[in-house]
Amino acid sequence: MPGLIIDDIPVEVPAGTTVIEAARSVGIWIPHFCYHPALGSVGACRLCAVKLLDGPVKGIQMSCMLPVQEGMVVSTTDAEAQAMRRNVIEWLMINHPHDCPVCDEGGECTLQDYTIAGGHGLRRYDGKKRTYHNQELGPHIQHEMNRCIHCYRCVRFYQEQAGGTDFGVMGSGARVYFGRFKEGALDSPFSGNLVDVCPTGVFTDKTSRFRARYWDYDMAPSLCPGCSLGCNITPVARYRELLKIKARRNDGVNGWFICDRGRFGGREVNDPARPRAPRVDGVDVPWDQALDTFVLRLGELLATHGAGSLALVGSPRLPLEGQLLLARLAEIVSPGNVCWFTTAGEARGVLAALETLPPEGVASLADVRGAGCVVILGVDLLAEAPMMALAVRQAWRNGAKVYVMGISEWTFGSFLGISVTPVSSLDEVPPAERVKPVLIGNSRDLPSARVDEKLWGGARVALLQSGPNAVGAALLSVDHDGASLEELLASGRIKGVVAVEADIPGSWLAGIPFVAALDWRQTETVAVAQLLLPTTSWLEMDGTFINYEGRAQRFLKVMNPGIPLRGLDPTLHPPRIHRSVPPGGDLRPAWRLLAHLVERLGGRSPESPFTGRWERLRDLHPEGEGIMVYTHGSDSSEGGG
Repeated sequence: MPGLIIDDIPVEVPAGTTVIEAARSVGIWIPHFCYHPALGSVGACRLCAVKLLDGPVKGIQMSCMLPVQEGMVVSTTDAEAQAMRRNVIEWLMINHPHDCPVCDEGGECTLQDYTIAGGHGLRRYDGKKRTYHNQELGPHIQHEMNRCIHCYRCVRFYQEQAGGTDFGVMGSGARVYFGRFKEGALDSPFSGNLVDVCPTGVFTDKTSRFRARYWDYDMAPSLCPGCSLGCNITPVARYRELLKIKARRNDGVNGWFICDRGRFGGREVNDPARPRAPRVDGVDVPWDQALDTFVLRLGELLATHGAGSLALVGSPRLPLEGQLLLARLAEIVSPGNVCWFTTAGEARGVLAALETLPPEGVASLADVRGAGCVVILGVDLLAEAPMMALAVRQAWRNGAKVYVMGISEWTFGSFLGISVTPVSSLDEVPPAERVKPVLIGNSRDLPSARVDEKLWGGARVALLQSGPNAVGAALLSVDHDGASLEELLASGRIKGVVAVEADIPGSWLAGIPFVAALDWRQTETVAVAQLLLPTTSWLEMDGTFINYEGRAQRFLKVMNPGIPLRGLDPTLHPPRIHRSVPPGGDLRPAWRLLAHLVERLGGRSPESPFTGRWERLRDLHPEGEGIMVYTHGSDSSEGGG
């Protein structure tokens, strides 16, 4: 590996590493605008100037464009380099509006930070500033072209990374414009990433405009529950309201980006009409009364119909902590009648994936991005897991061949701007092109026999699941011989159902004497339940999801539960009484409610959901890459905690 010296610090990095990356590896931050680790270098902004004092190259150079060479001596603090960076900032500020007080990027703006850090506090330019017309880009993205510094990040992401064709760069000289040929909503399902990649306030999140500043935010590392990929996100909240969601880097999963569905979804947590108080027979009651009634009616049911009459139902959207406590509750009150899947088809698909795919054969998103051959097996990735589609595009950009089976080639290839080849069977894929092959399907649509057929040529397989924690549900289903609710109801012996964040059709529960629901959504199950115990959402608690590849990841509490301030009844704000809990905020995580019920029913309430072989997940770091968990609940191998 070539060695060099940066600010008197010896550095050794792999060949091909740029100077800006080498400096970052030893904690030296070189200012930059156009450079982005996921987008590469173009040398457009000229801000990352350093001075090479000795070695094969000398003088002022752009650190993002310069590969390291043996013997280089680099200075980031040289007076000439600092002057260069200071001048670049001044040039950029000639036309930049001084609108930080009204700019939504204020407080998290790279241009703002570098302007202050560079000492450019006084303006010498007193001429007329260049101005542009802003475009209407749809309901999610706000366009403020006057703030543009021409770093080209937006167009490089939108066209090169995401394959979008309806947004680009136009003009010449000093009149360069980034936008569309005509106004209209952006077509790309990844357009929200313009907000993250823009280093100024050209593109901001319209859904949270003028709501808060960076220093007002409640934030924590979290996970997207929109599908089974487990993309890392940072939700932003204020006053018990989710304002926006930002992408969070995890190279093993989503990389730097997320899809628009994950970014702009999840707003149901703000609904003031969410279940926020315990209910018995449609009437709000105190927590103690609700829990007492639950235990009383459960005891009456078991005394009348026996333990086999009760079904305890979880779901793939229930965090692992709740799933583990549901199994503990089942051991006490209803052995054998615990299930984590509603339909038999969903259960069979996920279990088939666990039974036939060895851990070393599962493809992560990083594996897909690095594949040499990708075969998509009858699944619409843009509809079910957009970030998987984006990973396929990166593989294609790197030279991979992409084949589709059972879906329209236009539906996938044309929309992402990639070339795909339709095939009717795997045999039509030329053996010579099966280089680092990856097969992508959906466990729900693939019976076990077909999964076996696809383990061909040493391929890695990615089978999308039905929810953010479907693999966790399947692991516990195997451990506890869990059937689907559909199968239990077909037996005719079920007289009571306890649904824990499970989406059960209301018609299935007609005629069931005892239906209890623990949930934070206003579902059909909640609507027909005689007894409701409201739970916290994924933003209001710590929890764990296991994604489709078996990667356990931790998410942390972002905000306190309660009705958002903006949705409060005027009679409740300002408050007329002193209270320690905000209106609608007396909610509890599902796993804590289940632990409490375990204790009330004669069991021992665990200090933590993670006991036995799950115990090592207690210290799972929310900002690591996660821990890989083997199928069938056997020993697991760590992938970085």
